[in-house]
Amino acid sequence: MHKYLLWFSTKQPNKEITTTVNAEGFTLLHSSSIPETVSYCLDLDPQLVFIDADGEQMPLVDLITLIRKTCTSGQVISLVDSSQSDIASLSLSKGGAVDFLLKPFFAEQLTLTIRNADSMRKGVEDLIAESIKSQQVLRLANRAAQTSASVLIMGESGTGKEKLAHFIHQASSRAEQPFIAVNCAAIPENMLESMLFGYNKGAFTGAISNQQGKFELANGGTILLDEISELPLELQAKLLRVLQEREVERLGSHQHIKLDIRVIASCNKPLREQVEKGLFREDLFYRLDVLPLSWPALRDRPEDILPLAKHFIAKYGSQQFSFSDDAENVMLCYNWPGNVRELENVVHRAIVMARGAQIQVDDLNLPYCLPQAARICAAELKNNKKQAEYDYIYELLNQYKGHRKQTADALGVSTRALRYKLAAMREYGMDVDAIA
Repeated sequence: MHKYLLWFSTKQPNKEITTTVNAEGFTLLHSSSIPETVSYCLDLDPQLVFIDADGEQMPLVDLITLIRKTCTSGQVISLVDSSQSDIASLSLSKGGAVDFLLKPFFAEQLTLTIRNADSMRKGVEDLIAESIKSQQVLRLANRAAQTSASVLIMGESGTGKEKLAHFIHQASSRAEQPFIAVNCAAIPENMLESMLFGYNKGAFTGAISNQQGKFELANGGTILLDEISELPLELQAKLLRVLQEREVERLGSHQHIKLDIRVIASCNKPLREQVEKGLFREDLFYRLDVLPLSWPALRDRPEDILPLAKHFIAKYGSQQFSFSDDAENVMLCYNWPGNVRELENVVHRAIVMARGAQIQVDDLNLPYCLPQAARICAAELKNNKKQAEYDYIYELLNQYKGHRKQTADALGVSTRALRYKLAAMREYGMDVDAIA
């Protein structure tokens, strides 16, 4: 497949940029106008699009939104000066860019940005990240993937921590090597040591042959120690030694096996609190907590709910199924205590229960979600969206010390449109005139 990188700037990319882009396997396209950019997006659907914030012909956020609509598989990266940190932040939070690059930059920084963005484009099956919070975690995970450091993923049960670990593995230079996941909570305590470190014939009753452990099987690649807090204290000491020495010793053997491995640990409990309670070794915690990531609960990233639900429809049913508006409203209002795992089960069940091609509220069978609740949910969603919009305008107004023109420019709207919004906010009970 041919890979394209579109560079939207009034200035022609220099030779160093061209060489760097080509070295990463992309054909460089240059555009200096919006119509030309849209044409490239529609005709060639480039995988990556870099947008120079200088000389832009419309507000950067609007431009990114336009490109994301016309370039279905592309990831957008903004190019900004060091003095434009507010624009860079807006391009991520409002526009949906996956990253930004500060000018001037070195070829090595451009290379890393290209690799990070390309990794996010490939993604992992079932790892849907439409919300700003999810995208922020993926950007951090991408950067973690370019190192060999240990990663600790925190998050509630069912959020998809293993998927995030797999994403890090696939985005790293170890992607072609093994990815081994071990659920420390699901394996009996008396079997954990032999399963992790392996054993030789005769090491214990029933050991009738040599057996590789999970660390050996993952050698060269990545090992995920899921629910690491469930690891017994005695085993924690042995794991710490393996991580420090980068070698493992099978049970019943004195041979040291060298390891070249990345360790990712995950936990659904606050691990620092476990340390304070004496349930987890402090030295092991700091060995694992080099690059911490926090994967949000599904209720904290509602923008991911419907894309995930539609993904599960394709996984378990077919694209012919769809959700009614009421069913979508109910799913958006529901708290999802079981997170993504619960959502997947609900969608799978709804496909079985559906009496037609459209899934209704009854088919979801969610607690406290009767058909009449959909109307209440729809009203709540409308209010929530309005509140979120007003809060964002209020935050920008504070940032620019009440300056209407600067606030309007940051929002990408006219000052007249901003006046209408401020009038609506006053009626809503917000004191916008006190900001100066």
